[in-house]
Amino acid sequence: MSDKKWPIEHPDRIQLYSLATPNGQKAGIALEELGLAYEAHKVNILENEQFSEEFIAVCPNSKIPAMVDPDGPGGKPLSIFESGAILLYLAEKTGKLLPADPHRRSECIQWLFFQMAGVGPMFGQFGHFYKFAKERIPYPTERYTNEARRLLGVLEKRLAGRNYVMDDEYTIADIATFPWVGCLDWGYGAREDLKLDADFPNVVAWYARCTEKPASVRGAKVCGFSDD
Repeated sequence: MSDKKWPIEHPDRIQLYSLATPNGQKAGIALEELGLAYEAHKVNILENEQFSEEFIAVCPNSKIPAMVDPDGPGGKPLSIFESGAILLYLAEKTGKLLPADPHRRSECIQWLFFQMAGVGPMFGQFGHFYKFAKERIPYPTERYTNEARRLLGVLEKRLAGRNYVMDDEYTIADIATFPWVGCLDWGYGAREDLKLDADFPNVVAWYARCTEKPASVRGAKVCGFSDD
């Protein structure tokens, strides 16, 4: 990537290009949790910076977050896009946040994909029609409300009797998912309409456990909207 738009001061560190959306928070939280040295660059999607040539060089899909590891496999630089791929890469690179047992590892990755294929896209569509659409259109609003609640129900059942998605082990499956659950409240203001507290107490308690982690507090602020 050209460093003209986002100057690099520490080329030996992981370079993160992000914004503190739910997807962007995933990368910041993982990097903080793993204690990896990184340099963060804010990509202002409200000003369409994700469509700049500099960003597309790292992420051809023009979506945050994206990352460059100068010390990738074989010691060669590696660019990574898609938040789930970033989480999986960082977990495999460090041997942390991903179970070592093959069966549990596969199970964890399945829940990561559950977020990537279900929770993220469907919660995002819900938020669009619930809060950001110029007019409230009943059909898509009802459709995505029902789907968001269905997915919350899947997560609620999974978390019954568990502290985290993978029992007592905090993993990339948690990091991928809890920022999106939080966004239903702080991003869309839909906590009451979705009946989060009444119908999904396991999810609410799990979200609190995740957000109380010091790395979550720090990571959620990386590339914040209000940063200079």
